[in-house]
Amino acid sequence: MKVIIIGGVAGGASAAARLRRNDEKSEIILFERGEHISFANCGLPYYIGEVIRNEENLLVQTPEGMKKRFNIDVRVLSEVVRIHRETKEVEIYDRKNDKRYTESYDKLILSPGASPIKPDLEGVNAKNVFTLRNVPDTLSIKDYVDNEKPESAVVVGGGFIGLEIAENLKERGLDVKLVELSNQVLAPIDFEMAAIVQNYMKEKGIEFYLGDGLKGIKHNTGYSEVELNSGAKIEADMVVLGIGVRPEVSLAKDAGLELGERGGIKVDQTLKTSDSNIYAVGDAIEVIDYINGKQSLVPLAGPANKQGRIAADNVCGRNETYDGTQGTSVLKIFDMTVASTGNNEKLLRRFDIPYEKSYTHSASHASYYPGSSTISMKIIFSPEDGKVLGAQAVGFEGVEKRIDVLATAIRAGMTVYDLEKLELSYAPPYSSAKDPVNMAGYVASNILKGDNKVIHWDEIERLDKEESILVDVRTPMEYSLGTIEDAVNIPLDEMRNRLDEFPRDKKIIVFCKVGLRGYLALRILAQNGFKDVYNLSGGCSTYYPVIEANKEDSPKKKEVI
Repeated sequence: MKVIIIGGVAGGASAAARLRRNDEKSEIILFERGEHISFANCGLPYYIGEVIRNEENLLVQTPEGMKKRFNIDVRVLSEVVRIHRETKEVEIYDRKNDKRYTESYDKLILSPGASPIKPDLEGVNAKNVFTLRNVPDTLSIKDYVDNEKPESAVVVGGGFIGLEIAENLKERGLDVKLVELSNQVLAPIDFEMAAIVQNYMKEKGIEFYLGDGLKGIKHNTGYSEVELNSGAKIEADMVVLGIGVRPEVSLAKDAGLELGERGGIKVDQTLKTSDSNIYAVGDAIEVIDYINGKQSLVPLAGPANKQGRIAADNVCGRNETYDGTQGTSVLKIFDMTVASTGNNEKLLRRFDIPYEKSYTHSASHASYYPGSSTISMKIIFSPEDGKVLGAQAVGFEGVEKRIDVLATAIRAGMTVYDLEKLELSYAPPYSSAKDPVNMAGYVASNILKGDNKVIHWDEIERLDKEESILVDVRTPMEYSLGTIEDAVNIPLDEMRNRLDEFPRDKKIIVFCKVGLRGYLALRILAQNGFKDVYNLSGGCSTYYPVIEANKEDSPKKKEVI
């Protein structure tokens, strides 16, 4: 059997290695139009920031290494320009030697990846305007920073790459401003969780222009002027476009392969395309969203690696299926960690999927052991059976561990009631006897059981002040340092002696720092005959970051609350 793989990196390289492990005799040829077949895509920004200092550390595998270990014919700087399905041949352009030739195949695996979006706007093709997708892009940016000594940069795009490049340029000493068309950074998480990230990045010196987009770039002597849709103009020495990526489907489209509704290559669960002899993997394909069951584009390395392995197994006659992508991801922003899995509220609303949510702010490990910090966690779950639909977490220690537990819970179809029962490892330096995941389960379960009726941060400003009352149950000292507008202070420990101060003809909203004392207050009131009592989910620790983020002056950036 002769197998041709088009494209390396995560999907193609993993498919090649798996093919050889399955079949020692097959002829395997991997074509890569670039000069690197397998590189650490996610590590590229950290080379620019000099966290990773050796360029060779970015290369996961080389053509020579693949040949020696796996006996795979790797041809770099070789672009497959056409697939002839009727004759089962591919046409290759050898970029190094400037010649064209053909190769036959029995089976074909497409792993063309995705390309960075570069809008057709004035000034985007200048030498100080960059995109970041591969090793040559990385070297170009680092060379510019090293040799031209820019003092300022504008990063356009608030996704993973945008935030990582903003961090690393800031660490190199540049003044960094970030432009994002949406009213928040990091689309996989919801607004209130992104607000925590944005406020932290502001503290680190990153300036934001949210709810605004790139209109064009004018280049002057010694500096460039970035013009935004709002009319704002930002002077900068360099610009990095991190607007996003689009699937590379031109080869598949020209070959007559079926594309999906989102514009990616359409595959079945075995990763087979509309041609039974051609499989496709990685950023170029459409996958089923594991939560909502809809078609999706998810350009992540983890899923691409798994898809490469599965496609290789099926080429070799095994019957493996890819059951969907749930989008588990993690990101480092300076010292902060942001992670998520499953669906966010925006996705669930788009597909009319009912959900409930809860917030917790738990210590990363036992608070009496030095060095603990807060993990702010949001979980989204079905109001019918408590099935976990998504989770997001922000903090400084142990965030990725908890999201990985929740990602496993989602894959296993677990509910918030199951989260209560999970037996997770505990020692004071690592966790608490009630792990943050357990705590999230307890809080969510109490909501579903009716023991903790909650109101969320985005409902506060819509309250009718004539028919409701806000009660801050924190200490007088905490209250004096700031509270929600119009709230009165009745501390939790004084409540039983001050029940007559609570109106029985109004909706009562109690709140505290994180929601625990609010819950205790609600239970006291509920068991003393008060019927219409609600606890602010996540307390001030969820509410305040949103208020702080909404103080920004950038146009169109406010979230309606």
